[in-house]
Amino acid sequence: MKIVHDTTVITPSGDTVRTLRGHSLVFDDTRVVKLGPAEEFQRRIEGGEFAEVIAGRQHVVIPGLVNTHHHLYQSLTRCLPSAQNERLFNWLGKLYEYWRHLDYEAVNIAAKVSIAELLLSGCTTTSDHFYMVPRGSDVKMEAVLDAAEELGIRIHLCRGSMTLGESRGGLPPDDCVEDDVDVLADCRRVLDRYHDASDYARRRIDLAPCSPFNCTRELLRDTVVMARERKSVLLHTHLAETLDEERFCLERYGCRPVRLLADLDFLGSDVYLAHCVHLNDEEIELLAKTRTGVSHNPSSNLRLGSGIAPIRKLLDAGVRVGLGVDGSSSNDGGNLLGEARQALLAARALQTVEGGKANDNAALFPVSDAFKLATVGGASCLSRPVLGHLNPGAAADFTMFRTDDIALAGGFAQDPLAALVLCAPPRADCVYVAGRLVVHAGRIVALDESELSERMNEIVSARFRSV
Repeated sequence: MKIVHDTTVITPSGDTVRTLRGHSLVFDDTRVVKLGPAEEFQRRIEGGEFAEVIAGRQHVVIPGLVNTHHHLYQSLTRCLPSAQNERLFNWLGKLYEYWRHLDYEAVNIAAKVSIAELLLSGCTTTSDHFYMVPRGSDVKMEAVLDAAEELGIRIHLCRGSMTLGESRGGLPPDDCVEDDVDVLADCRRVLDRYHDASDYARRRIDLAPCSPFNCTRELLRDTVVMARERKSVLLHTHLAETLDEERFCLERYGCRPVRLLADLDFLGSDVYLAHCVHLNDEEIELLAKTRTGVSHNPSSNLRLGSGIAPIRKLLDAGVRVGLGVDGSSSNDGGNLLGEARQALLAARALQTVEGGKANDNAALFPVSDAFKLATVGGASCLSRPVLGHLNPGAAADFTMFRTDDIALAGGFAQDPLAALVLCAPPRADCVYVAGRLVVHAGRIVALDESELSERMNEIVSARFRSV
């Protein structure tokens, strides 16, 4: 066993978030063993009971953050000039022209870049919605899985898919989509080879048709059947992200996006949906009733001008809500701690003008709720009760930030939790996943960041740069 001794620990516990000064955290290679006042462990430390004693006095320790929606490969096209000022459908149209050139190496390198960003923000678990498999390419799911294994992050790989090309009324070019039968065959393959349903699994496979405007209705239906035959497999997709999507569903299917999924039985406690910006009260009630989860992606939604998801209404209705950074082509970064701050700001802005009129009396979205979105909220969306907190039995996933980081100066002395959410997000000093050190002294342990960045820039310049 190891111990982080005499530190400040911030952790969700029940409905609250506790800030515990002068505490110690005992952990092994799987889970948190004990959390308690530092003085309780002094004699055990002096007796040499612990394999390693980690000095914690100059740190604040939080649970590993949980990211519920990403497209790791999209760091290849972040800041693309032609897509910087476009809304979703036009933005996708610009990007498909570049994504059709993906290969295994590009996806693998981009995934490493995106995972490194997440780890350095204190994120220890990510969902990756990987749906871009161009015809004739060597792209496969292992490009992402290998990157996650090398850097040490927990991952829910969402075997995504697009099968409705533009010749059949969908949005993507035909050479960017697969056939339904091939998608389902590969879903079976990766589930058989990689899915781990155990409580502390470091790798799970979710099934994730991309969206109603690039997947056939039949694929959505057949994916639901496959996932539920396996019992432990989650379902994921984009939904109600933009008004363009809403119009597409009304014109093609004669109903709004949420109703389309409801008719296909694509709602439930084994489902988490990305975005859910454009919902009415009836749809919020339906998501709550079916225990469907929602991944909130405020930076991406604001960047693309899609709107602001009604997070306060969703939470008040009892919907499970987590946080996602979304792909690096619509966020241009992957800092989950910064995303918690963005979620708080967006929720406060929406509350103030909800219904198209000023509402100065609306209670402001609290700091603790933003923190819970990034921790236990995300864990709930992914059906991972051992993640997102540091109570005994939790996974040994945690992040240590230095309290003398200039970004937290002054704020930490006032309120450590508020400092992490409201101040500029600091770089993580140390990050542990399953008791293993994956970030040390603010650097990724498994690779040279400079070499990775250099190779990434070479690939982007050669094949993914706007000219």
